[in-house]
Amino acid sequence: MDNAWLLLIAHFALAIVSAGHALLYKRDPRSALGWIAVSLAYPILGPLLYYLFGINRLRTRAHQLKGSPRKRLKLRYERPEAKDGVDLEDIPPELDADPVLSALARSSAAVTHRSLSCGNLIQPFFEGETAYAAMLQSIDRARHSVCLATYIFDTDNTGRAFVESLAAAQARGVEVRVLLDGIGEFYSFPRAGTLLKRRGVKVARFVPPRVFPPAIHINLRNHRKLLVVDGGIGFTGGMNIGDRHLSHSSSASMTTADIHFQVEGPILEQMQAVFNEDWFFVAGGAGLPSPASPGATGTAICRAITDGPNEDLGKLAMIMTGAVALARERVAIMTPYFLPPPELINALQAAALRGVDVSIVLPGKSNQPLAHWAARNMLWELLQYGVRIYYQPAPFAHSKLLLIDDSYAHIGSANIDPRSLRLNFELVLEVFQQEFVAELGDHYQRIKSISREESLEGVDGRPLPVRIRDATAWLFSPYL
Repeated sequence: MDNAWLLLIAHFALAIVSAGHALLYKRDPRSALGWIAVSLAYPILGPLLYYLFGINRLRTRAHQLKGSPRKRLKLRYERPEAKDGVDLEDIPPELDADPVLSALARSSAAVTHRSLSCGNLIQPFFEGETAYAAMLQSIDRARHSVCLATYIFDTDNTGRAFVESLAAAQARGVEVRVLLDGIGEFYSFPRAGTLLKRRGVKVARFVPPRVFPPAIHINLRNHRKLLVVDGGIGFTGGMNIGDRHLSHSSSASMTTADIHFQVEGPILEQMQAVFNEDWFFVAGGAGLPSPASPGATGTAICRAITDGPNEDLGKLAMIMTGAVALARERVAIMTPYFLPPPELINALQAAALRGVDVSIVLPGKSNQPLAHWAARNMLWELLQYGVRIYYQPAPFAHSKLLLIDDSYAHIGSANIDPRSLRLNFELVLEVFQQEFVAELGDHYQRIKSISREESLEGVDGRPLPVRIRDATAWLFSPYL
């Protein structure tokens, strides 16, 4: 009886603390209510689950690592913090002459606190073979530094090719740094970090699970894909490292279609800065400056957008919503997971109602059924207002694109779901360039032309068991 009373008292104390924290500091009422219910309903287990999955703990630690003074111990709201802004009047003339592009540039500057970077060249790769060949060639030619960050680094044939290339660069005196996500690395064994460390490569793991002291951060992952070589050439996009991104993968069921990008020009300074901040977060030490400031190589105007459960929380969703609201002719979205926040749903509805061509391309078969089912439950909200939804055929489509009209695009690692927009650290480049957007638009149209269009009748006509399944999955959408 004494043990039972002690257990009850312990649960009561933990439940009150965890429920109170969720009540005061969560921004989403559905998420707050869900965690309060879990904390109160499940003895000990509920508060433990909230501790493991519900608390944004990285933000305070990030400020400590960046040297911010800690005046007192306090909990923080799930919101970004104000920073000194950039000059909102410093808009290139070619953008300032267009009211929509000017508004996009100014709003992103106000949110990101980063300046636009002119004179960039961006080349898309629509297959893993060409993307990996270009990346490996750049590493093999490196003379000063190689900085690589990725979520998944498989140790299959592709992964081992990268291990060999990185190790060879390290052996010839190049400063090589590899940042791996502490959970994503477990997708493959032996782990890539282990193989790289054996070869003398500097490896850091982003918040890996730890038994003592206990730290099991299943959420709050570094989902960025970033490679910068000698400060003069970079790569970003949606591809991880592994055979799954090859168009002729040995395992057809694992084949994943995606888009990656080669980047040259001054924007590499922002990309390098993002890597340096992440490296300092997990490993400390000085970052790697570019050997020389990258000169202009093209005509694309770019800006890096970082999003994560720290001071960047919510920035990408805000910029996307603003971009959709400013669209005059077209909004084209391609994403593997689609569970947008309410404000983005409203912006898409409003755009379609005012005559903008709004279309969304999703994978016909997802590798995450729960997210796919949850999305099916909310598609009616868009279809009934004229948004067009398409499902593209296999292989699994992991591509991420946002195209606005004919001169603005988002490329990078972020999906349109709560995990990317609230829990993961993501990197997106916004690009102002008509030729580049046209090339991506052609790719988008090719995919759309072979995809199956969904209808409101199709969504409403789902059998009752399927509707119950989808609605149940949707209830958990804040946590997917």
